[in-house]
Amino acid sequence: MEISPATLDRLLSVCRAKLGSRGRCGTRPGTLLRKQIPIRTEHWDVSGPGWIEADTVAHCGESMAGDFCWSVTLTDVHTQWTETRAVWNKGQYGVHQRIAEVEKALPFPILGFDSDNGGEFINWHLADYFLLRKEAVAFTRSRAYRKNDNARVEQKNWTHVRQLVGYDRLDDPVQADRLNDLYVKEWNLFKNFFCPAMKHLRTEVEGSRKKRIYDKPATPFERLKACAGVDPVQIQRLEELMATLNPFELKRRIEKKLRKVLTPAKRTHLETAA
Repeated sequence: MEISPATLDRLLSVCRAKLGSRGRCGTRPGTLLRKQIPIRTEHWDVSGPGWIEADTVAHCGESMAGDFCWSVTLTDVHTQWTETRAVWNKGQYGVHQRIAEVEKALPFPILGFDSDNGGEFINWHLADYFLLRKEAVAFTRSRAYRKNDNARVEQKNWTHVRQLVGYDRLDDPVQADRLNDLYVKEWNLFKNFFCPAMKHLRTEVEGSRKKRIYDKPATPFERLKACAGVDPVQIQRLEELMATLNPFELKRRIEKKLRKVLTPAKRTHLETAA
């Protein structure tokens, strides 16, 4: 009970993600559909769920060479509801399948979908999926080299992926399956039902200083319940699901599964270092 913060930091250093390292940029421009998928020139001003920002995160370690696992992150602009999936490599069909799985799991319909210019998003699979349905989804893309166009999902890449998995290389297909199972059965539930988040409302300028104003912290589920027009059947289903969840048990299961995901990566890293 008398341990100092410095000693805690030293003892826990081996368990933490390497904060000094940075993930590699894996965006490879998709050029085939740039005329069909327009650039979003302004931020969505929305008052309800369904407007989605999407991005991918590479679990490549220090090298983009070869095959490895990727995470696909989708974030709702209004409620901050976030769903993450793992995929082996980031082929167009594989990413499309993961996005279709996410849409089935969402408690609201997708009205708008905005991504970067990566080929995993700018392709015929997703274009047909969103644009050829009876009520087409507003499919847009961000400007090249402008991460702030998708600021919300970029922030979730850190809180929902990097803080959980870190920067190790996951180059075994089994790791992709295990990570996806962790995302679906524990991690997304834990973050959406039990982890409050603040939303930036505005920035006030006072002389030479800027003051950022945020709203009251709330979980994505609480924000969803406060939305008008949300299907009450979906809300009832989510409330029943939440009643069966224990955040402490979820956290224990997350830690147990995470060790299984990262163990091959740690072993590979140690063998390479030796």
